[in-house]
Amino acid sequence: MGRPGTNSGLAEDLLIELNRDGGVPLHRQIEASIRASIRAGRLRTGASLPPTRTLAAGLGVSRGVVVEAYQQLVAEGYLASRSGGYTQVAASMPPVAADAGSAASTVRPAVLGAGFRIDFGYGRTDVSQFPRAAWLRSIRTVLATTPNDRFAYLDGRGVLELREALCDYLNRVRGTSSVPDNVVICNGYAQGISLLIQVLALRGARRIALEDPSSDDDARVLAAAAGLDVVGIPVGPDGVQVDALHRADADAVVLTPSHQWPTGGVLSAAARAEVIRWAKHRGAIVVEDDYDAEYRYDRSPVGAMQGLAPDHIVYCGTASKTLAPGLRLGWMVVPPQLVADVAAAKVLADRGSPVIDQLTFADFLTRGEFDRHLRRMRPVYRRRRNALLGALRTHLPDLEPAGVAAGQHVVAWLPPDLEEAAVVTAAARHGLGIKGLGPYRIAGTGPGGLLFGYAPLGETAIAEGVALLATAIREVRGP
Repeated sequence: MGRPGTNSGLAEDLLIELNRDGGVPLHRQIEASIRASIRAGRLRTGASLPPTRTLAAGLGVSRGVVVEAYQQLVAEGYLASRSGGYTQVAASMPPVAADAGSAASTVRPAVLGAGFRIDFGYGRTDVSQFPRAAWLRSIRTVLATTPNDRFAYLDGRGVLELREALCDYLNRVRGTSSVPDNVVICNGYAQGISLLIQVLALRGARRIALEDPSSDDDARVLAAAAGLDVVGIPVGPDGVQVDALHRADADAVVLTPSHQWPTGGVLSAAARAEVIRWAKHRGAIVVEDDYDAEYRYDRSPVGAMQGLAPDHIVYCGTASKTLAPGLRLGWMVVPPQLVADVAAAKVLADRGSPVIDQLTFADFLTRGEFDRHLRRMRPVYRRRRNALLGALRTHLPDLEPAGVAAGQHVVAWLPPDLEEAAVVTAAARHGLGIKGLGPYRIAGTGPGGLLFGYAPLGETAIAEGVALLATAIREVRGP
């Protein structure tokens, strides 16, 4: 056997040893060494790895060998590739316990959430994939070309460039019927729904309907604070039950028709038409929360409802699920009769969203960078969803996944013998973060289910998390 080669210079920090006569491909040896360092805690979350050329020179191998090793570890979720060529550790592992054969050590922790070894919490898009280089190009363009007067106080609707770019995009991709004068830019969906509820309450609304279950805690809390009654409308496999909406005596309803949150159903064409008939008959407003429609994996997304009745539907969109929630970029396409009031409420709230951010996003959209980013991310999230479904089939075949192939989460219904709260508690004891549907129910009743947010997790972490959940469920069921 030949003498193992070791790295030097910056590569020395990784403690990689290569056996060139052992029959194992060199890229596999590099993968295994880095993976072991992450699991053992020697490489922590956020630690930067040497550039591929530097590591290749230190190890005496071709750059392609290192590139292949890095790419595999990125695919597994251990590393994250950053814009500009930087590679960092995405998975953090505490040191392996001395009793390596114990049950607790058979499933390795992978991605850290808030106090969890693996976290299936929803709402955390993979911000490591944010297109920094493209965004930076747009920022530079804005700073170099924007006239000085664009940095003064603006119309409450937002900068015209972004409203025009959004209309071009939404009319083309989501089938909306929007014009720039009817678009209001806001700081994410949370501010948008707040402005709408204020306006509706001032215009005499008394009751607002929400899907049940629904994630819209913002609407629930804000409506109550504004003196509005809140009523839940039951959700079936294909979205909200329209017959219950007719009985609700509501002045507005908030829907997620393209991908119901959290059950994953798509509101049928007949049901959409009936909701619109209801809105026209009552003079009511439909708030369409189109939070993740760009991510559909088995076919083209269903078009937005707003295009069918722009005088009765407020279309709400956001960059939180597509780019990053920290951008605080949202938009509403508002019926003409509400635009002035909503824009005035926006001015009263904060005098308008940051101009540079709006102009940057406008340039980003116009250049086609948003489309490119979505095309890049769809296969990533599709693979993660498939990994989750495959792991559930293997470890927990009696859990029943629901909804269409879309978005960044999956709901799985629990069998009757499992109590939702008991499963969530047992999972937490095993270091697994996962939520049940109970907190999202308005009426407080319904079948038990678990919510799997998979967007920021690598495929290996997803499989390990489901294995942890299976261990927790066996514990709940007992001998």
